[in-house]
Amino acid sequence: MDHGGSLGRARALFPQAPQPFVDLSTGINPHSYPLFELPATVLSRLPEAARLRELADVTASAYGAPSAANVAAAPGTQVLLPRVASLVKPGKALVLGPTYAEHARAAAIAGHAAAEVDDFETLAGADLAIIVNPNNPDGRVVERDRLLQLAETLRAKGALLVVDEAFMDVGPHEESLAGDVDRGGIVVLRSFGKFFGLAGLRLGFALTDALTVERLEAQFGPWAVAGPALEYGIRALADTDWQAGMRRRLAEDAARLDALFSRFGVPVAGGTTLFRYVRLPDAAGLFSALGERGVLFRHFSDRPQVLRAGLPGGDEEWRRLESALADWASRRNDAAREIKR
Repeated sequence: MDHGGSLGRARALFPQAPQPFVDLSTGINPHSYPLFELPATVLSRLPEAARLRELADVTASAYGAPSAANVAAAPGTQVLLPRVASLVKPGKALVLGPTYAEHARAAAIAGHAAAEVDDFETLAGADLAIIVNPNNPDGRVVERDRLLQLAETLRAKGALLVVDEAFMDVGPHEESLAGDVDRGGIVVLRSFGKFFGLAGLRLGFALTDALTVERLEAQFGPWAVAGPALEYGIRALADTDWQAGMRRRLAEDAARLDALFSRFGVPVAGGTTLFRYVRLPDAAGLFSALGERGVLFRHFSDRPQVLRAGLPGGDEEWRRLESALADWASRRNDAAREIKR
C-alpha cells in the first residue's frame, strides 16, 4: 500500500528523473525540530521508567490531556492502531472517509468488519467509530461538539470513538478532544513526527482514560519507547516557543504554496498548513509531469482527480517545484492550442 514518502517506489516510477527527488508526497514538516547531542547512555542503556513518566507529563501539558495518567506512549501511532481497535470486541468498525487507509486495515486486523463511510451520522451505528481530525488528505474538520455527542451515543452502548489528531498540531485546537478523554469511550491519537519533522524517531501517543492507558501499556511491556525518542519528545513537546514560531512559519509556507499553485492554474481544495489538497481533472497528468522532473506529490489510485502536496523545505526545492509547474503548464497550454486548431 502506497502512503507516500517511498523513494524506492519513486525511482521505479520515474527512473529518468533528476535526483535527489523533491519529496512532497508526505505531510511531514520539512523544517524539523533542531537536532541536539544525546548522551551516550541513551543508546547504551535501556530507557529509564522515570523518563517515560516525564514524557507523559510533558505530553499531557502539550496536548491538553487531563493528566499524565491519560497518556500512553508508543513507538509511533501506527503501532497503536490495531491495539486501540482491539479495545472493543470485534464488531462493526466505521471510518469516516475518504481518509487514511490504515485505520480500516487495522480494524480488520483486530477482527472487525471494517468499512469507510462518508456520512458522519452513520458512525452512531458502529461498535468502533474512527475519525481523522483534521482529515488526511482534505483537511476536513469535525467540530468538537459533534464529536462529543457521538462519543456519548457510542459510550451508552459500550462502543468506542477513536479520533486521530495526527495533524491537530496545525489544526484548530479548540476542536481537539484531548481534554475530554476522561469521560470514557474516547481514544485520541497524536503523532509526534509529523509536526516536529522527526518521523524516523517513531513516537506517538494514545490519550484516553487511565484504565485504558493501563490496558495499552500492559500490551507494550517495558521499554516500548526508545531512549532517543524519549529525549526528543521531552525537549520538543516542552518547547512552546519553537512550536508557536513553527506554526507561523508553516502558515506562511502554505500561503506561498497556494499562491504558486494559483499562478499555474492548480486549484487548492483544502488541506492543512502541512499539506495542500488539490483537485483537477488532469491530476494524473500533473503527477506524472512533476514526477518526471523529480518532484513527487501524493496521488490516490482510488481518487484519480486529487493530489496532496507537502511543503518544500528550502529555496532549491521551491525553485524546482516552480520550474516543474511552469513546464507542465506550458505543455498543457500548447496542447490546448493544438486542440483549438
